[in-house]
Amino acid sequence: MRSAAAVLAAAAMLALALLLDVAGVALARHQHRSGNSGHKPSGDISLWIDQQQIKMFSGLAMEIYAIAEGRVLAYLLDPEFENKLPIIPSEVSHVNFTWKSGVKKYYYNFFRLKSYDESILKTPSITIKKQGRVPKRPKDFSILLPCAGNSGIAQFGISLMIETLKGKPLNGTPLRLSLRKECTVREPNPGPCPDGYLGPNCKTALCYPNCMNGGNCTAPGVCSCPPGYQGPYCEGGICTEKCLNGGKCIQKDVCECPKGYFGLRCEFSKCVIPCLNGGKCKGTNICRCSNEYKGNHCEIATTHITSQRSTCSKPCKHGTCQSNDTCLCEAGWYGKFCHKSKPWA
Repeated sequence: MRSAAAVLAAAAMLALALLLDVAGVALARHQHRSGNSGHKPSGDISLWIDQQQIKMFSGLAMEIYAIAEGRVLAYLLDPEFENKLPIIPSEVSHVNFTWKSGVKKYYYNFFRLKSYDESILKTPSITIKKQGRVPKRPKDFSILLPCAGNSGIAQFGISLMIETLKGKPLNGTPLRLSLRKECTVREPNPGPCPDGYLGPNCKTALCYPNCMNGGNCTAPGVCSCPPGYQGPYCEGGICTEKCLNGGKCIQKDVCECPKGYFGLRCEFSKCVIPCLNGGKCKGTNICRCSNEYKGNHCEIATTHITSQRSTCSKPCKHGTCQSNDTCLCEAGWYGKFCHKSKPWA
């Protein structure tokens, strides 16, 4: 039996390609809160590699999901998914998974477990029955990948169908995966690598997720970022000039703007007519107003406020008195008290 690092190496090799190369960093990071068997089952069907495995392997506490709350995650359905998967290294002999059905009933069928070169890789197997009911509460199982004793790379296939009680397939299933496994006959190893390292001399540190934007993995779970980037995985940018109006720096000198703003620093409002009375631009010429005001530009006081402050310090001649003692002028009039006529009106 391999060490915990070897078990988790499988998880990392599979999940790394699935989540980073295919779907992006943030696609499948979920916090799992239904693992206490003393509680009643809740939620929908989920399938994941548990937090403890990933933490032991990479030093980071996270869970890697293939199915989350009744939904097969998009990266598994990508037509280019299999082409982007790495070869599973010879050090990895099995992968541990956890799944649960929650309050609903689901039935599974691993209808294909096949090696296409049994001289290199024996037929894969699982540590549960090939058919049955998905357990209500979280339960572990393993997919075993036994080498046959010869060096080489073998392709193998896994197919999984999940159905409801009425025989309706879960959307996105059956899942059909075609993967590759390396088997190598090597001299006896003087000992396993410490957790978080791989390679012939245990010198290769592992970071999960992968360091982004040219960052280097300098220690297990530790990324050294290039100039202009920051964050645990070098995923965040550093903007030389601060993003404005609630914008967020997401890449080097790149701001992600909230609704209603645009520009390199989110400095421009989409509201050509500025929002009045503390309103915030939320779209093209549309403002989000406080409860005291309404209108596309928050220019009209609500009835409640108007009734409270019905008069101004000096009457508005051709306009409406606002709650802040200002006048909202009628068309064709301007001035502090709407007493001046616009000659062009």
